[in-house]
Amino acid sequence: MPQPSVDEARVLKRVGAPADVRLACQLRPIGDLNIIPLLPPTVESTEGLLRPSSKQGSAQEMAILFADLRGFTKFSEHKLPYDVVFVMNQYFKAMGEAVEASGGHLDKFIGDGVMALFGIDATPARGCRQALDAAVAMSRALDELNQVLAHDLAEPLRIGLGIHTGPVIVGVMGYGKANTLTAIGDAVNTASRLESMNKEFHSELIFSEEVAARAGVDAGRFDQHEIEVRGRTTLLPVRIVQRAQDLIPALSPGETSLSAAGGIPRPPMS
Repeated sequence: MPQPSVDEARVLKRVGAPADVRLACQLRPIGDLNIIPLLPPTVESTEGLLRPSSKQGSAQEMAILFADLRGFTKFSEHKLPYDVVFVMNQYFKAMGEAVEASGGHLDKFIGDGVMALFGIDATPARGCRQALDAAVAMSRALDELNQVLAHDLAEPLRIGLGIHTGPVIVGVMGYGKANTLTAIGDAVNTASRLESMNKEFHSELIFSEEVAARAGVDAGRFDQHEIEVRGRTTLLPVRIVQRAQDLIPALSPGETSLSAAGGIPRPPMS
């Protein structure tokens, strides 16, 4: 066999491959070989079809946003199943439109939560700006939804939002029809942690200083805290925002889409 090229050697080192493992897509044998495939025989041929790099699996830096409704379990306990499903679908539609209109990718709905990715096809800086813009848009969309559903809600729906940025592995993952473009990594876990911290601070939005720095946003007027995050040896500086819409003055005109445009259209009711 020829020696590994520089690129192949770098990948083999990164994945910790032993000396007798080579990359089939890179190796060009110069004689007969006995090989043992490392992929299981159940892998379908379609798994080898070329996809855009973001779907095959790639490491890149992006912004991750998590959102979660507050007190929805209590709400659902006193409503008919039909009403719960109706309200949830209105909520998901409003949040999804806010994410997509801000340039993000709606990753998944988790219970009454939302995970979104920003910067898949943009720079990390642009992704962070889009994520902050989406937080504003989601807050406004929830206000509008609360007005529409005021007759059906004992108290307004509230939301918690968390945003962080960092390197992640992004690609199409799942099984069968449940395949979806998603991201995994410490930055995802950290964003989820920031979202849950809103309960502690009675706030609507918490984002890391890294997000503000990448986005070029002056977050100095918001309370700063340093938190412990599993896997990090240093404390993570974050900013606490009581209402996401308080971010509007900090977002530069021309760099936002919804934050200065009055929010997304009110969702239609059936």
